[in-house]
Amino acid sequence: MSQTLYAVNQYPIQILLSWVQAGEIAIPEIQRPFVWDTKQVRKLIDSLYKGYPVGYIIAWKNHDIRLKNGESSAGKKILIDGQQRITALMASILGQKVVNAHYKKIRIQIAFHPMKERFETFTPAIEKDSTWFNDISLLIDNSTNLFDIVNDYIAINEDADQATIFNRLQKLRNIVNNQIGLIELDSSLDIEEVTEIFIRINKEGKTLSQADFVMSKISANEEYRGHELRKLIDYFCHLSVLPEDYESITSQDTDFKKIEELKKITWLKNEREDLYDPDYTDVLRVAFVSQFGRGRLRDLVALLSGRNFETRKYEESIAENSFEMLWKGVMNVVSETNFKRFMMILRSAGLASKTLVGSVNVVNYAYIVYILLKESGVKADVIESYVKKSYVFNILTERFAGNPEGTFDFDIKRIKEQGFIAYFDSLEKTMLGDTFWDVALPLKLNTPVASSPFYRIYQAAQCANHDKGFLSKAISIQDMILHRGDIHHIYPKKFLQDKGYKRNKYNQIANYAITQSEINIKIKDTDPKIYFPIVTKQCNGGELIYGGIDDISELEENYRMNCIPQYMIDGEIPEFEVFLADRQKLMALKIKDYYNSL
Repeated sequence: MSQTLYAVNQYPIQILLSWVQAGEIAIPEIQRPFVWDTKQVRKLIDSLYKGYPVGYIIAWKNHDIRLKNGESSAGKKILIDGQQRITALMASILGQKVVNAHYKKIRIQIAFHPMKERFETFTPAIEKDSTWFNDISLLIDNSTNLFDIVNDYIAINEDADQATIFNRLQKLRNIVNNQIGLIELDSSLDIEEVTEIFIRINKEGKTLSQADFVMSKISANEEYRGHELRKLIDYFCHLSVLPEDYESITSQDTDFKKIEELKKITWLKNEREDLYDPDYTDVLRVAFVSQFGRGRLRDLVALLSGRNFETRKYEESIAENSFEMLWKGVMNVVSETNFKRFMMILRSAGLASKTLVGSVNVVNYAYIVYILLKESGVKADVIESYVKKSYVFNILTERFAGNPEGTFDFDIKRIKEQGFIAYFDSLEKTMLGDTFWDVALPLKLNTPVASSPFYRIYQAAQCANHDKGFLSKAISIQDMILHRGDIHHIYPKKFLQDKGYKRNKYNQIANYAITQSEINIKIKDTDPKIYFPIVTKQCNGGELIYGGIDDISELEENYRMNCIPQYMIDGEIPEFEVFLADRQKLMALKIKDYYNSL
């Protein structure tokens, strides 16, 4: 007979809310922004009023943990699905304020029209209409006298029937007795099993990441200040994107300026860096891998629960130590010194804009490298070189394209054994030989995908080298990337379309060059066999038509910067396919030189 790893029970809403208030059920999202809009809250109340089912909520029981004195402490239930519904009920029924997307505390006030049996979000117009009750939380509150409320209502609404109004208000008050199903998952289930159960039950098929479980574990723990650690992570991620919300956060959370760790992210209120805006998954990933020497976040869930991997039991000392280590790891990530220095290193690698940044996991890896090397006492210039190289290396080799978590786990174990520098040098020798640069990379550049990571690295190389735009005398590639210069088809699109080329050919990235709008407009659909000789003629005293370059050596340098074959200066304009192959090789060579310079 199979073991039942869950229990399903029905509980009245008021019981569930009382458990939440008493802390018996931990709601990870309770201090985070409420994402439902008021219409969703109104529909939830309307469904309860009509007696409709409103779905199940799912809780996962924390592991019982062995205390230092040998006793066992029962774990809380962590709500992993249903946070928004429970929060909506607490807001509308109990009248509690919720935190919106900008970390401002607001009331979600639902009004009730007893004669029409309608619910609406409270508005000034409703406030002026005596047929509406402005706030259902006052009606549901048992301390209020329904007879008095009904009599007051009848006095100003003569058409209302006293018995009808009373019955409908009583029906509304009774919604707290409606039952909601609680699926309680056993503590013996691991993350993968809980995730699978969640997906099968949840009608939307929403996926839960391992980072979601980590955040749930963190927020449910008060003994080791997990709830404060979660705040730190949430606020850091939010302020990285919306620093203007600093005042809203500090005004609604009075503890912000009292908690030392939170005060250390105050620098974000003036921060406008957008190259890397980590979310909580990224923060946890960098903190965990760099501090724990492990790569799989499911292990962090187990460690925060106090799991002893050898005995398979749960011990308080392990949970305590794990929280201590995670605090340290997160503080390393959110450190102003670390973060700004890391950003400066990435920008010095030519990543002038967020549009040039590839996989966020590659950025996370580079940040891990920075933290590991810094904590190992490696010199600043060596750290800078390896951080930049690790970023470009992982983009070029696509090591994070398949199973990123597996790559993190594999690498960190080797790094622990060999040290990062020795391990990375061996990877580099294995994966970036002549065959890669001469054959593999040109083939990777044979693509019509403008968002190709290889094209982004090519552009980063141009930015790092301070290259000028195609046929530009003074304006740099970096300036045009930052200020939206044009992507020019070197062999014009219309010209190629007229020759029968399809999109996957004329939009090859080897046919792209960044140039000034006026140059792009001037070239338009002109045959390359016409406009390239004119450009050369400009450098021999001819009229300036395409850009302002009037010196042949300057033109040679511009073609070198933009990987245009030098033979085109002499009027040798090849067929498009030949041009593409030759330029792909030149672009690969440019990337190679750029990589070796890091």
